[in-house]
Amino acid sequence: MSNNAPIGVFDSGIGGLTVVKEIIKLMPNENIVYFGDTGRAPYGSRPVEQIIEFSKQILDFLNRQGIKIAVVACNTMTMWALEQACSRYSFPIVGTNSGEQLALAATKNKNIGIAATQATINSGKHAKRIKAADASARVFPQACPPLVPLVEREELTGAAAEAACRECFQPMKDAGVDTVVLGCTHYPFLLETINHILRPNVTIIDPAEQTARDAYETLKSMDLLANAGQQAIRRFCFSADPARAKRLAQRIINVPLPDFQQVDILK
Repeated sequence: MSNNAPIGVFDSGIGGLTVVKEIIKLMPNENIVYFGDTGRAPYGSRPVEQIIEFSKQILDFLNRQGIKIAVVACNTMTMWALEQACSRYSFPIVGTNSGEQLALAATKNKNIGIAATQATINSGKHAKRIKAADASARVFPQACPPLVPLVEREELTGAAAEAACRECFQPMKDAGVDTVVLGCTHYPFLLETINHILRPNVTIIDPAEQTARDAYETLKSMDLLANAGQQAIRRFCFSADPARAKRLAQRIINVPLPDFQQVDILK
């Protein structure tokens, strides 16, 4: 496999761009193919069987692009589809980092909140991993169904965003958490509003940077990092409304972006 083959990154929609941002910062020479399933988002309320099938469809598309590694920049797909996917493809697959070690390192009172989609909360995996690492930790899971649709609609601030974020995060704050893991890659788009509710007394953990580092370490261990000085080529593909996706990407990614493409991955 070529060192200069692209990294494939995918999500149910726009949220995975928060991981792409960190990959570009850490590995600026890497070619990237991104797919966001904006036409079928959100995934968090879908049946598990459908989440797994959609993940397979996306990975088949990325496989056709000749990727050297896939990064699942979606907590819901990581929790429910990663294990099966790793046994199906020849390239390595890295899931979204669950952030439990970052949370345990940050917490002082061992009260940790998990904000995520309903499907991710239903998996119970964040809580299991935290309790496995520290049995004395107390975990407060909170499903946040309104948040992904807000981000996909570009409603990142204002009354609707404030009300939805308060509904999702205030219960954890009232329960006495001092650390909250953003267990969905969409949620960092709402960070300004979330900060307003939780800060200064609650530490917010965004695992996007660690997810990028996990991908870096995997590529390094396989001697697959891109050649130094390569001019990166980045493609951004979406199943619907690529113009909206580009507007949101421009809010967080501080490099020139190509035209975003609409693609039908089933063709």
